[in-house]
Amino acid sequence: MRNLLLFILKSSAYGLALAFILILFFPNIARVDLSLWQAPRAEQNTAPVSYNHAVRRAAPAVVNVYTRSRIVDPRSLQPRTIERQELGSGVIMSAQGYILTNYHVVYGADHIEVALQDGRWLEAVLIGQDEVSDLAVLYVQADNLPVIPQDPNIEPQVGDLVLAIGNPLNLGQTITQGIISANGNHGLSSRGYPDFMRMDAAINKGNSGGALVNSNGTLVGINAAAFQVQNQDIQGIFFAVPYQLARIIMEKLIKHGRVTRSYLGVAGQAVINAAGDPLFSSGQALYGLRLSEVTSNGPAAMAGLQANDIILEIAGQHFQDMRHALNFIAETPPDTELQITIDRNGERMVIPTIVREQPRR
Repeated sequence: MRNLLLFILKSSAYGLALAFILILFFPNIARVDLSLWQAPRAEQNTAPVSYNHAVRRAAPAVVNVYTRSRIVDPRSLQPRTIERQELGSGVIMSAQGYILTNYHVVYGADHIEVALQDGRWLEAVLIGQDEVSDLAVLYVQADNLPVIPQDPNIEPQVGDLVLAIGNPLNLGQTITQGIISANGNHGLSSRGYPDFMRMDAAINKGNSGGALVNSNGTLVGINAAAFQVQNQDIQGIFFAVPYQLARIIMEKLIKHGRVTRSYLGVAGQAVINAAGDPLFSSGQALYGLRLSEVTSNGPAAMAGLQANDIILEIAGQHFQDMRHALNFIAETPPDTELQITIDRNGERMVIPTIVREQPRR
């Protein structure tokens, strides 16, 4: 027993001496990270996802549009006029005072006012309007106008996040969020909402003419309408005029007061061979555009184009589908002669064709 006790005491003394020597020559060995023995701390909160930066860049340039007009009361047995008030939104596009809004917001208005987010109320003058694209340009005279951020080279993609800014139901400026579900038509030949950009950022009465911006606050479109079918509960399909098209329309309205569109007077589809077999897949090689219809007394008919002709080139350019070809025609100044190369029953021909201004509806 005594020997065991002496053994333990000697071992403890040797251990303490060794520890003293190690601490003396290696002082860092004594620094123990006590945090390893502490209970783990709760994870810190991460920053929330926010589009406040985009809203702060774009929202000041989105205005409320108020219109008044006098109309004949359709409910009255005796002819009498009543004042009608309409609500919408608009987007300040330049420091010179030009504002884009929707045609249906200002159509028939006798008096137009815009309310800025800084509290100013300004009387607006209608510069021009275009029913086909549902766009109109207003002008206000004021200094220090906030202008919406714009990128002439912007190319929005399906799936991009977008924010719709406007004044729904006159409740005050409101932001709704969604994504682009279809890019839409960027050309002047567009003839209805289905050709416009589609997205699911909610639009209600008063949002029309407001801004659709991306997550950087850059303008991608002008809010136009919601898809509605009578007696059907449809949600989440909304339309906006793509920025590139809206800019073209605005420039034409400012310069000429109206939008001129040329037309050819044809309908057709893409085909893969001279026999006229239709193109079904983007993987197939395009041959041309087969004309299924040529309008009587239209520019194409006057030039000698016929149904079943296959357009190979227009002014030396190839087109992937009829829509792109008609957009090119629409953007060509009226009374311009274009050389149209066709295949007619296997014979290649060049038909000089003068495009004319599209008749107003």
